[in-house]
Amino acid sequence: MSKVHDVAVVGAGPAGLAAATTTTSMGLATVVIDDSPSPGGQIFRAITTTPLRRPEVLGRDYWRGADLVRPFRPCGAEYLPATTVWAVARRGDGAFDLGVSAGRPGARIGGFFAARTLIVAVGAIERPLPFPGWTLPGVMTAGAIQGLLKSSALVPSGSIVLAGAGPLLWLAAWQLTNAGVRVDRVLETIPRGRLAEAMRHAPGFMFSGYLARGLDLVRTVRRRVPVVEHVEALHASGEGRVRRLRFAVAGTWSEAPVDVLVLSHGVVPNIHLPAALGCDLAWNRERSAFQPVADAWGGTSVEGVFVAGDGAGIAGVDAAAARGRLAGLAVANALGRIDGARRDAEASKPRQALAHALRGRPFIDALYRPAEAFLRPDGETIVCRCEEVTAAAVRAAVRTGAVTVAEVKAATRCGMGPCQGRSCLHTLAELVAAERGVTPADVGVPSIRFPVRPVTLAEVASWPAHAVAGAREERDAGRP
Repeated sequence: MSKVHDVAVVGAGPAGLAAATTTTSMGLATVVIDDSPSPGGQIFRAITTTPLRRPEVLGRDYWRGADLVRPFRPCGAEYLPATTVWAVARRGDGAFDLGVSAGRPGARIGGFFAARTLIVAVGAIERPLPFPGWTLPGVMTAGAIQGLLKSSALVPSGSIVLAGAGPLLWLAAWQLTNAGVRVDRVLETIPRGRLAEAMRHAPGFMFSGYLARGLDLVRTVRRRVPVVEHVEALHASGEGRVRRLRFAVAGTWSEAPVDVLVLSHGVVPNIHLPAALGCDLAWNRERSAFQPVADAWGGTSVEGVFVAGDGAGIAGVDAAAARGRLAGLAVANALGRIDGARRDAEASKPRQALAHALRGRPFIDALYRPAEAFLRPDGETIVCRCEEVTAAAVRAAVRTGAVTVAEVKAATRCGMGPCQGRSCLHTLAELVAAERGVTPADVGVPSIRFPVRPVTLAEVASWPAHAVAGAREERDAGRP
């Protein structure tokens, strides 16, 4: 029987690093399992290994990630980089078995770890921006562009256009221009009147840390790059790769050449692991996304499973770190390492940090809420790029009797490809809701089962017999 850790932290971004540093400080045996080859998550990707020699390219906020990595290194947690969790099963003693795929040089291909509790800190994934031509080669997300810049100091060339809405769009434009890249234009898809709607949340935003940083970012980009506002529609085309981009403003179409089209439509919680574990999910109306149902400590509907960071709800890096510390304290209390009084006392500072980090979020969420035209595409626009399912096919399935996300998924195979719905799940929910005349909260939560990542038969075969039995019992009990 393998060693049973007190806690397994899945993800080494701001929340995971803060959680692991907290649990190890309480004397808990902690293992941290992370997809990336180095700690930092997406926001601080390659913070310890980036080849960039000019700190100003990525900006001060990026280098703050070193403050989270520094205490993590010597904290004593077992750290498994370049390792993916693909399955979890409850053991007879109440602990969890985690099936993992390891991509580290010299590491075994697959294996498993055991832990009494889980902190799922898997962060966010980018929301797709579906429109005709968005699946062409040469069309990339802002996160992908940032990943290449941070990890390899690579930048795009040719005619470059950024399109979408949200802080990540402006940050990507700012970082690219800092790196000396010429950006042809930024196409912002915020609808007219949206700023006026968001102004009711302005007081909290003005006294948050977002205002000064955001204004400086946007003003700098506007000085460097032509910005087109209130873009209502996009249409990319080209033979073999993207070459042209048409965009509409106030019903008038314009066209521009493009070699690299960078899209950002905001981010949504990465819900696949919590959902497969059986954690309850809910629709967040303000952010147009599913997220796990969690209490103030990150505790979920599944005993022993906690969520932290943007995977628990989009709130930014400072909130993620605070939530990681709170989840770490909750685990220490749940395992009897500290009592409730000490947990509550030590939670004071992270709770203050979390409250401050959340002050400006309502304004940001209201301003950058995706336009309905992009949330709910129509016609032959691809929704599920893995299975090449169109918006028309999804809508037709609803009209012929499929009334939930699960039923439409079964009828069309939307969300059943290699990405398992990571790119299309939210668009699918929006389309089903649109056809039924209800909200996405009324169309059923996603049904996600293990494995949550593609695995080989050899890895499945390495799954221990007692874990297979546990998974079968949970399936027979009606849980994922």
